[in-house]
Amino acid sequence: MIRIVCIGRIKEKAMLSLIEEYQKRITPIQKVEVVELPNSVLKDSESEGIIKDESARILSKIDERDYVVLLDLQGKMLDSHGLASLCEKGLETHKNLTFVIGGSHGVDQTIRNRADFRWRLSDLTFPHQLVRVILMEQIYRSFMILKNHPYHK
Repeated sequence: MIRIVCIGRIKEKAMLSLIEEYQKRITPIQKVEVVELPNSVLKDSESEGIIKDESARILSKIDERDYVVLLDLQGKMLDSHGLASLCEKGLETHKNLTFVIGGSHGVDQTIRNRADFRWRLSDLTFPHQLVRVILMEQIYRSFMILKNHPYHK
């Protein structure tokens, strides 16, 4: 199973529609679960507290048998074939393939230490809602690559 553990909820209908479409496409191939955790209630000026609070709640949703991919600005970039290989490896060797998207303040070192792979999506900065859409599309693309389906070309 693929799990996406993320901070925040998607409110924009267009983004929700795209996420739901890719989730619908992935589901016949692999079960997908999205775990949305609420943003911290602490004030933005308390960024260290926010990071600690959100990171603890993320960790509580990760099983010790999961292969964890953290979307991280300090991570390694992958092309679509590299992500497909990572998905294949993670699902073959672990209970779940879990992608983690932290909050706008980031995550603490405990999450980075738990991650089996740290993935930098891009050098560009994206809103969290768009990151969720891109992630879902790339997961779908990965499975199309693994199935030799022409979608990815």
